[in-house]
Amino acid sequence: MNDYLQSIIDRDPAAKSKISLILTYPGVKAVFFHKISNFFYQAKFDLVARIISQFSRFLTGIEIHPGAKIGKNLFIDHGMGVVIGETSEIGDNVTIYHMVTLGGIAPSINSNGQRNTKRHPTLKNNVVVGSGAQVLGPVVVGENAKIGANAVITKDVPENAVMVGIPAKNVGTATNEFKPYGIAPGGDTRLD
Repeated sequence: MNDYLQSIIDRDPAAKSKISLILTYPGVKAVFFHKISNFFYQAKFDLVARIISQFSRFLTGIEIHPGAKIGKNLFIDHGMGVVIGETSEIGDNVTIYHMVTLGGIAPSINSNGQRNTKRHPTLKNNVVVGSGAQVLGPVVVGENAKIGANAVITKDVPENAVMVGIPAKNVGTATNEFKPYGIAPGGDTRLD
């Protein structure tokens, strides 16, 4: 838990203390409740799992399906409106901003034919997903990729890519420097 909280402090200049993260950050609460709901989901207590996830959604404004697989140190910043679908897989040290959807693209017909299939995205380690981005379908977002605000991803993203637009296009190579909004100090608007 200590490493998780420190990972958030390292990525968020607004984070003042670990106790403030626990008490006031909805993303921290959502990840905590997801661990509980995922436990019940894995134990095949689907209704209990969904009740816990819906309580978390009510409390935080973040909806994480109990079946989603989440690595260590997921930071959901602000969080309101984030939706993470059932077959989503999230690697380690991923940052997701508000209004992001990790969703499916299948129509709401033939639901039985879609059960037990991979319908949602996979985010590899160290991915940053900007505010309002939509990552749709069983796509893979490579390690260290950065998805710009409001981008729409419907195809696989190579590692270290910087994706912007609708539909999203690769506009450069991501550096290891963390630029959550694609803007460097001093107003440099380069996304790399």
